Amino acid sequence: MLRKVGLRVTRPRTAVLSAVHDHPHADTDSILGVVRRDYGDVSHQAVYDVLRALTETGLVRRLQPTGSLARYEARVGDNHHHVVCRSCGAIADVDCAVGPAPCLTAADDAGFAIDEAEVIYWGRCPRCLSPSATEVGH
Repeated sequence: MLRKVGLRVTRPRTAVLSAVHDHPHADTDSILGVVRRDYGDVSHQAVYDVLRALTETGLVRRLQPTGSLARYEARVGDNHHHVVCRSCGAIADVDCAVGPAPCLTAADDAGFAIDEAEVIYWGRCPRCLSPSATEVGH
């Protein structure tokens, strides 16, 4: 994968890419923790640099819901969206509405050739909606 997009294969790159694949929607500190646990000492700066390179080459997608840290995922190229829990911050993937590119039809495109839409749905996740979540102060 890395060579295909013109990146050298290095231990930090393979470690970060693996961590993003295994932990979708993780923030940088979480990715750093996984990389250090599974692959040994890697600097914070190295993880930032690798995430930037992976994002720029399209191997990883960066998302940042309002009020949240940047998150990363390996699901790229399919124009999916996200739902975010207002209570606990959990994030899940949501496929785009079906039909002839409904997410790409703007009321006024201002002359742009639109090829992607980013939608974030907000609500409460099943865990936070459960009666036991309010009882235990979730």
